Amino acid sequence: MLDLLKAFRPLAVDFLSTIVFVAVYAVTGNIRVGIAAGIVIGIGQIASIFWRGRRPDLMQWASLALVAVLGSASLLTHDPRFAMLKPSVGAFAIACVMLKRGWMARYLPAIVKENVAAGVLVAWGYVWSAAIFALAFANLFVALTLGPKIWAWYTAIVPISVQLGLFLAQYASLRWTVRRNIHTPMSAAPAE
Repeated sequence: MLDLLKAFRPLAVDFLSTIVFVAVYAVTGNIRVGIAAGIVIGIGQIASIFWRGRRPDLMQWASLALVAVLGSASLLTHDPRFAMLKPSVGAFAIACVMLKRGWMARYLPAIVKENVAAGVLVAWGYVWSAAIFALAFANLFVALTLGPKIWAWYTAIVPISVQLGLFLAQYASLRWTVRRNIHTPMSAAPAE
């Protein structure tokens, strides 16, 4: 279980301001509070990274920028749809980044990279990209047609459930592959 949490941590850190925005809005029903919470957490996260003498990753900057820009647009125009579109904009951008071969390497421990075929890891990257594109389109539909209350529930449940399910499927698959490959050394494989 600890390995699972370690594997999930970088994703949670990259999208913390987005997660906080969606969670606070879903719980309170107040988009202004959700936007403010997301912006405060995002700024705090970036400041904390600089304070530790490191540089924020592109995904952390992108998440903060989306919360700040689209959240501010919602507040200035009194139109929650700007903030409701944020997950779609972010998801489209992330899904495009996920089309880059090998993007997942940063998130994988060495034991996985050493014991799983590169093609399998690339395929998982494309599966993730397709799932995120699908979630982006689904969010767009819900945000533009079903209203803020349904969107808040949808956003709090569906994307997290889909991503967690996909994460668990990938984790189990890669763990099984690593164990199989470690317990079946290449020298024990039948000659061809």
